[in-house]
Order: sequence, then structure tokens, then C-alpha cells
Amino acid sequence: MRRGLLIVDRGSREREAYAELEEITDAARSRGGYDFADFCFLEVLPPYIKDGMKKCLAQNLDTLTIVPYFLYPGKKIKATVNDVMSYQKDTGTKFLVTRPMTQHPAMVDLVDRRIVQALRRDGLDADPANTDVLVIGHGSKDPNAQMSINYVVDRLRQKYRNVERCFLEIEQPDIEAGIRTCEASSPGTLAIVFYFLHEGAHVKRDIYADLNPALEHSSLDMVCITRHIGADDAMVDLILERADEVERTVPGAEHNAD
Repeated sequence: MRRGLLIVDRGSREREAYAELEEITDAARSRGGYDFADFCFLEVLPPYIKDGMKKCLAQNLDTLTIVPYFLYPGKKIKATVNDVMSYQKDTGTKFLVTRPMTQHPAMVDLVDRRIVQALRRDGLDADPANTDVLVIGHGSKDPNAQMSINYVVDRLRQKYRNVERCFLEIEQPDIEAGIRTCEASSPGTLAIVFYFLHEGAHVKRDIYADLNPALEHSSLDMVCITRHIGADDAMVDLILERADEVERTVPGAEHNAD
């Protein structure tokens, strides 16, 4: 049985985001034992879904596992699923669509690791009892998106002194309000988490446009900023776990985890 994997990301113009997806896709192909794997974008720039599907369907695959590579449920995922499934009627390849990268303990563990790495990198007190955390997400009109980020925040609260969340756009509280809330709790150390998959424009520029002025006007001085999610073995593990959830329903389609 020939098996394929297609990772569908929102899309970014930044080369760093493209490189991260290349690394993740290559690792998932190798570790999942796929005959073919690729990635494409829902929007922003090519390769779009139509380009990704064309390449995949030219590989004479028996099954194609499609991974909506998003942190939040919502309209983007619905659009992704609708787009890819529109090709099902014209091919003998069986499509299997996974759940997104949301509400999973692996995301909590990865964010926690990013926090610890940032604290150690900057030589700050890594004692959770003295550490507050501010998780910055993108923001969405879909109420299910709040459930996704709250899943991470609520579980981090089991470890750290205080954990808050704010949003770059669309939702409240915004970044300025998030910093004010953290300042009011007088943290020993504040770890700011960039809860974004890729090093795109938001991570490289947009967040800082709001964050830097907010920090400058605050009394906070022991502050560190984490890496974004990025290319990480934990994300490859999660992709393969999501894939296995749907592949196990098709005899012969299961991957052999390393």
C-alpha cells in the first residue's frame, strides 16, 4: 500500500516559516514511513492546496493523510477540509483528514519547555513559584479558538505562580492589557510565550510592535521571551499521532512509529 502525507498550513511569506515546514515534513515522512509527503498553504502564497493535491495525486497513492496544521479550530480548518475533500470524488486515493494540533498535552509540554529554555538562556530564576507566564496568541472570532489556548493556559497554571493570556489582534485582552495585568501581580520573573507555529511576520515584527512599548511603559524588569513553537520533534510526534488516529481505521494504512 502506497501512503502519502500532506500537511496544510495557513501560509506565510517568511522564508523561515517555509524552512520549518520543510524540516517537519521531511521528518514526518521518514519517521512515519510514508512513500510521499509534502506541505501546502491554505492562503497567502503558493503552493496552495490545489498545488499540493496535484502533486500528491500524481504519486499513485492508495491513501493520503491530510493534516490541518493549525493551533486553533475554526473557519481556517473548515476551509481546509472543504478544499481537500473536493478532490476525493475524482480519485481512487482514499483521503484521511486528521484533527488539528490543538488541545493536546504535547502542546503544554512544548510550551513549558520553551519557558524553561528562555529562563535559562537569560540567566533568570527558573523556579515556577517565582515565575509568571503571559501566553500571546493570535486571536480569533471563533469561540473554539479560546478553548484551545485556554487548554494550554489552564494546565500551565498547575505549575507556575500566575499564567495569563492575551492576543495580538481580534480578541481582548490585547498585548498592552496583558502586560498591565502581569505587572499588577508583581512577578519575580515574567516569561512571555509566543504561541505561534512559525517564525512568520507576526513573530518577527507584529508582536514586538505592541509588546516593546508595553514593556517600556511598565515596571517589569525580569522578563524573558520564548521561542515560538517552530520545528520540533514534539510537533512531528503530534503529527504522527494525529495521523495514526485516522490511519488505524484503514487496514494497511498505519505507520510504523520509530
